[in-house]
Amino acid sequence: MGSVIPLKKEIDNSYLELKNLVGDRLNDVNQQIKYNLASEINLIHKMTNYHLKSGGKRIRALLTLASAKLCGYNEGNRDINLAACVELIHNATLLHDDVIDNSELRRGIKTSNKVWGNQSSVLIGDYLFSRCFEMMVSDGSLEILKLLSSTSSTIAQGEVLQLEYKGAVDILEEIYFNIINSKTATLFAAATKVGACITNKSKKEKDALESYGRNLGLAFQIADDALDYYSTKTIFGKEIGKDFFEGKVTLPIILLFHKANAAEKKFLEEIFKKKIRSKTEFEEIQNLIKKYDSINSCFKRAEHFVNISYNALNIFKQSREKIILQKLTSYSLERSF
Repeated sequence: MGSVIPLKKEIDNSYLELKNLVGDRLNDVNQQIKYNLASEINLIHKMTNYHLKSGGKRIRALLTLASAKLCGYNEGNRDINLAACVELIHNATLLHDDVIDNSELRRGIKTSNKVWGNQSSVLIGDYLFSRCFEMMVSDGSLEILKLLSSTSSTIAQGEVLQLEYKGAVDILEEIYFNIINSKTATLFAAATKVGACITNKSKKEKDALESYGRNLGLAFQIADDALDYYSTKTIFGKEIGKDFFEGKVTLPIILLFHKANAAEKKFLEEIFKKKIRSKTEFEEIQNLIKKYDSINSCFKRAEHFVNISYNALNIFKQSREKIILQKLTSYSLERSF
């Protein structure tokens, strides 16, 4: 029988344990990124430095390093190079996302598009992708090249799907999960599977790490969407209500719409049809979310993915790496940012 991860516990130090597990290799990833993004063009230098120094937990890069370590990789720098690739894919999509969403803040500071404009941000995002693909080719593994290139394609398709359903409060949960699976979970899955690929593990072990990453990513994104309606900018690091003001319909709204009465459904439809939504309307939505306990319902769904993620690693022998990666599954729900 699968292990059940309790949600109602204090935030542990699993993230710090993950960083300590890989030692200095995360710093090596950062140096690899810096080296590969070097350019004589001043604007590229300024924008890449600004964006990469704006923070971020490097969760995806850490997952690549830790999964490689779990699989016994202990020589060479392929894990560092590929962790850098994963991080570049993530950051390229963030640059593009901020343009699409017209975002003003990310990780508590102004977005690149607000500082330098949309055109420059799109081009820098493209630059990150192109450098990333050069690094993937230099790794020499056709399997990993296929994995990361198809992941990039899936992320783009997820963005388009989300855009297609923008403002649709009657969206099915199935569509929502397709979106977050494509936009978020696919990269998590690739990050963890890479660790098994560079160590030539069996298909069973590759599939297990892919499942671990995918389900961790799903739980991570659900928590992120829920936090947008009840966290604070101070601890969350981005504009609260960002999804609401951009007209994105995420799980808290989907669950609210299913439970709301006819008048409330009409109110929700009218709100999300608008081009601009007010802070007062956001507060009204928050009150409805509290009324129907939508946040708790979100975390109940996320708990399902946490348990799948946790149990996916059961095929690996007990080790420090396995324990830390399994602890990280609950961290995805307990985080406050």
